[in-house]
Amino acid sequence: MECPHLSSSVCIAPDSAKFPNGSPSSWCCSVCRSNKSPWVCLTCSSVHCGRYVNGHAKKHYEDAQVPLTNHKKSEKQDKAQHTVCMDCSSYSTYCYRCDDFVVNDTKLGLVQKVREHLQNLENSAFTADRHRKRKLLENSSLNSKLLKVNGSTTAICATGLRNLGNTCFMNAILQSLSNIEQFCCYFKELPAVELRNGKTAGRRTYHTRSQGDNNVSLVEEFRKTLCALWQGSQTAFSPESLFYVVWKIMPSFRGYQQQDAHEFMRYLLDHLHLELQGGFNGVSRSAILQENSTLSASNKCCINGASTVVTAIFGGFLQNEVNCLICGTESRKFDPFLDLSLDIPSQFRNKRSKNQENGPVCSLRDCLRSFTDLEELDETELYMCHKCKKKQKSTKKFWIQKLPKPENSGPESCLYDLAAVVVHHGSGVGSGHYTAYATHEGRWFHFNDSTVTLTDEDTVVKAKAYILFYVERQAKAGSDKL
Repeated sequence: MECPHLSSSVCIAPDSAKFPNGSPSSWCCSVCRSNKSPWVCLTCSSVHCGRYVNGHAKKHYEDAQVPLTNHKKSEKQDKAQHTVCMDCSSYSTYCYRCDDFVVNDTKLGLVQKVREHLQNLENSAFTADRHRKRKLLENSSLNSKLLKVNGSTTAICATGLRNLGNTCFMNAILQSLSNIEQFCCYFKELPAVELRNGKTAGRRTYHTRSQGDNNVSLVEEFRKTLCALWQGSQTAFSPESLFYVVWKIMPSFRGYQQQDAHEFMRYLLDHLHLELQGGFNGVSRSAILQENSTLSASNKCCINGASTVVTAIFGGFLQNEVNCLICGTESRKFDPFLDLSLDIPSQFRNKRSKNQENGPVCSLRDCLRSFTDLEELDETELYMCHKCKKKQKSTKKFWIQKLPKPENSGPESCLYDLAAVVVHHGSGVGSGHYTAYATHEGRWFHFNDSTVTLTDEDTVVKAKAYILFYVERQAKAGSDKL
């Protein structure tokens, strides 16, 4: 939106010596000392935490308000409102009086000058940090231990995601999806929405909210977030813009309570799929999928409409087979899926004591075998047999009729490599903490919100996995690796 308060609120000089030292994305709130989501006041250059942390930036604005004892306020009073601030990570500008993000600037272009100054400070801090790390890595003895010492070395090129208030569930899923290479590359190569949008064509804006609340784009904010990861320009990125869109289109995720990462993943993929079908400015985003030769027609699984990159990468089909135990009538139906929820077989559910080391170990094969086992439905799930014309006892069996992405090959010849793992720490999905492991260019990384560390495969194997992400690998038939 166009903010009318910039000329009276943006008063700091871009080269102000009042700015803290270090990279702006890591500046600390002057009240609570949190370095998550720092916002700088464009009136006095003080730094406070954003709305998703402790909200001290908003409190700074509220404390600066002049009591309205009369309706006529002097210009001096108006300048003391401290209404406009800038996100030190995304460089978007926010006005508390307008209660929205803004895209315009002062006549002298002060907002853009401050933005460029913060970017320069960030780049300078990053360059110095990268130089320091390069010196460390030049030590061959240390370099040889990078994959052996768990958590001892911060990843150089990886970018963390700031926790906006119990948003670890979202961060773990985003980091996992960013390491599904073909999926991630598709979104990163999409044209930016703002650059093709009417009056703002050719001019960059810094927040999707500038397009209006009724026109937010999950695809666009998802694209921006993926572009910010793995570019190595900052240690942590604040996904506030994406989280705002999530609040807008996924009401069940509003608030700051812990959420289930798997449920969020399904909602995210479903909404990305639906929005990709709709396109923008009359141009269907799924048209780009048609032009991508690596995602051929045989790979496409249609769920709720046309195929998109979501269904092309994750989509498959289950065959649900039900047999009446009285007359033997067989009923089949095919259901699309984006993921499989597997139960732990009963024989592995008994908890082992601390001293019991040699117990049964549950493998993914065991879970898949249990998922496809023949099951007799109980009395509460009687099957309506069309031949018997009444509900009868029956058996049910699932078959994986089509796996995600295989081309002209049977299930016996399909191999998948583990690409990412979401781990839940603590008891209960409504509490605890989520982190993710993912492999990138042959190395395993551990993503714990803002912190990203290099780790090894042994550590990943020992992790208590909640969600497993696999990518297809072309290999010869007969291999026993899953």
